[in-house]
Amino acid sequence: MSISHRLRTRLAGAALGVVLVVTACSTDAEVEAGPDDVENASAIDVAEVSFSDDVALFDSSVVHDIEIELDEEDYAQMIETYETTGEKDWISVTVTIDGTTIEDAGLRLKGNSSLFGLTTETADAPEELPWLVQLDEFVDDQSYQGYTDLVIRSNSTETAMNEAVAVELLGVAGLATQEAIATTLTVNGGETELRLAMEHPDEIWAEDEFGDDDGLLYKADSEGDYSYRGDDPDAYDDVFDQKAGDDDLEPLIEFLDFVNNADDATFAAELGDHLDVDDFATYLAFQELIGNFDDIDGPGNNSYLYLDPDTDRFTVVNWDLNLAFDTANVSGGGPGLGGPGVGGPGGDAGRGGPPVGGPGGPGGAFGGNVLSERFLADDDFAALYEEALVELRAAMYDSGAANDIVTTWTEVLTDQASELVDVSTIEAEAAAILVSIQGA
Repeated sequence: MSISHRLRTRLAGAALGVVLVVTACSTDAEVEAGPDDVENASAIDVAEVSFSDDVALFDSSVVHDIEIELDEEDYAQMIETYETTGEKDWISVTVTIDGTTIEDAGLRLKGNSSLFGLTTETADAPEELPWLVQLDEFVDDQSYQGYTDLVIRSNSTETAMNEAVAVELLGVAGLATQEAIATTLTVNGGETELRLAMEHPDEIWAEDEFGDDDGLLYKADSEGDYSYRGDDPDAYDDVFDQKAGDDDLEPLIEFLDFVNNADDATFAAELGDHLDVDDFATYLAFQELIGNFDDIDGPGNNSYLYLDPDTDRFTVVNWDLNLAFDTANVSGGGPGLGGPGVGGPGGDAGRGGPPVGGPGGPGGAFGGNVLSERFLADDDFAALYEEALVELRAAMYDSGAANDIVTTWTEVLTDQASELVDVSTIEAEAAAILVSIQGA
């Protein structure tokens, strides 16, 4: 594993250490400062506070260290609010990343099914919960190596290696992906847990990934779908959240109108004007080959839609691969893993979408998505999907790329995290992924 091209670009030419970009009168100046100087930053009209360290944040060859200090009363109130209303409130915390301390960062719960059953009675282990860390929630433009957000993922395996491997394979497949790293997470000096941390698909991520700061990025909400609800933007408040670009739901609404209401002939002839169909065929094939039923047409509606301003076409962006691969025989199941519909790539109980070898029936095992249903119902688009299956199987599996990724993650965790997870568990979870790959 190595530092990504996007991360190298982000760090190129930047001095390591904490940098304050400040304004004094009408003259801009850049000064170096330590974390202790940040509390006085407001006196000098801070424009940007960017922390750093000599270890690149998304260098996946390193098991990184994250410590969070939070107020117990704030935490209890956050959990109570979620339990009673479902709202995920922000609280102010101190975050230390690889030894660099950042004050007044934001922390909130992140996830849906992963939070099932969370109450004030069951929330005694914050180091085990899924989190979104947002460094600029309370301090404008505060960042770490240019990043403002970090997602602490949940997983029913001890290593989360299944998601880590799947995320890297997204890059092999040529699809938009997020950087992922293994971390040790400690909250208020308590127990330390091995956790997977990832980039959060936001405005910074979208610009880095797609190379354009004018693109629009929309996140599909877990309780929503891809249905057309009329031309009133307010009707989509609980269905999509815009994460990047100027606030504008009109392109999204027009896309959903076409997907839902175009007749079959028009859909076949003009979908390529609205959607990158080759990329979408690859996306569907990828989900099948990693055995992920919880995708665009799964129960969580897990996806983003990105509108390329140059082509005026949408791309379906993957999110949430913690149910990738058939690891139930190691993890003992849990939400999703080993549960209904999880049978591994190519199995009869696969992700609920088209099985390997041919398009399946409409909808997912638990959800359903009008875009994937109509796409696979068309012979020409289904052929694109079949071609993508063959190409991806060769690129990811036959080439040995997936095996190499599994081997590297196994070595990193064995060398740097065996005090948290037994080597036998690391090796067993790696073996389960390899078995799933071989079955694809």
